[in-house]
Amino acid sequence: MDWNHTLSRQIAQLPRSGIREFFDLVIGSKGIISLGVGEPDFVTPWHVREAAIYSLEKGHTTYTSNYGLLSLRRAIASYVQDFFHVEYDPACEILPTVGVSQAIDLALRCLLNPGDEVLYHEPGYVSYAPTVCMTYAHATPVQTGIEDLFALSPQKLEAAITPKTKVLMLNFPTNPTGSIAPLETLKKIAEICCKHDIFVLTDEIYSELRYDGEPHTSIASLPGMKERTLLLHGFSKAFAMTGMRLGYACGPQELIDLMVKIHSYTMICPSITSQEAGVEALKNGKPAMEEMRDSYHRRRDYIVKRFNDMGLDCHLPGGAFYTFPSVKRFGLSSREFAMRLLQEEKVAAVPGTAFGSCGEGYLRCCYATGFDLLEQACDKMEHFCETLQSIPTL
Repeated sequence: MDWNHTLSRQIAQLPRSGIREFFDLVIGSKGIISLGVGEPDFVTPWHVREAAIYSLEKGHTTYTSNYGLLSLRRAIASYVQDFFHVEYDPACEILPTVGVSQAIDLALRCLLNPGDEVLYHEPGYVSYAPTVCMTYAHATPVQTGIEDLFALSPQKLEAAITPKTKVLMLNFPTNPTGSIAPLETLKKIAEICCKHDIFVLTDEIYSELRYDGEPHTSIASLPGMKERTLLLHGFSKAFAMTGMRLGYACGPQELIDLMVKIHSYTMICPSITSQEAGVEALKNGKPAMEEMRDSYHRRRDYIVKRFNDMGLDCHLPGGAFYTFPSVKRFGLSSREFAMRLLQEEKVAAVPGTAFGSCGEGYLRCCYATGFDLLEQACDKMEHFCETLQSIPTL
């Protein structure tokens, strides 16, 4: 078999996930403290698990409509209106999906033609650019930096727009940096998108996990934006339901209808068990979600202080459960630092370059792990930093 001839060149040339590539090294190793995988350490709240169990006991093991359960769509519409302040029709403007990842894939396939251009801010989630490339469109990063606390600069965004630019992908709070977009910045981004007729995919999976005391604002709620925005959200992070693989997309009926068309030929529907658990999470999950958020808040404050005290300069992230400390002063690349940290101290963190070239000099450290393990990891990292020779300040 001539695999060079047989396999898709477009897919073969995609890079492996920088996260998965690094953590292949961890599999099977013992005694490693992982600050790597972005998954809550909390178990899904009992009342949500109980709803899933009850669904199975009732024999609800069938397909649902391609649009998902109407009860779930109604619950999503109510939750989104209350939290995001945007109103969607559950009959035709909401689509439950198998995680936010599937929603992104469906949306991009429905929006893009070969040669179109998608802008996204970097450092950014590892799946964005590859998913764009799978549609034969072009993914163009707009780099962010510590000077803007890794938030997207409206000036840089507008400078990156070309006649081929069709879609902007946003993610606030951001994976991997925990950055947020101030309201005034979001307003300027919205004005630019309206001016240049750009459609927005806004991934707000971490929106409940904010620690800056400010209410979360979705760009979809700003004037002129609902008609040109697809709001993506899900249950994995705020409700600790990663394995249930349930997300949703809210947006214009014209786009949702096309997404359902692909959905019906490929995934059909999310698991009915997950959908019924999702209804329970949206209706009664706020107390558990707030308890988890408060715990992440305490962990964020602890780990950022420890990093700064040991010489790993780290900004205070406004949301999500990631920190992005700088390792530049030690004269090692992100990958070299992460590899040595793993080998010498058995602490796993992700090199910043997994999230784009401007992530060089940084690590992504996830603090969605037990406080005792965070303390141990920080002690080990402090010892590691003490063994390294810092670059003299000129």
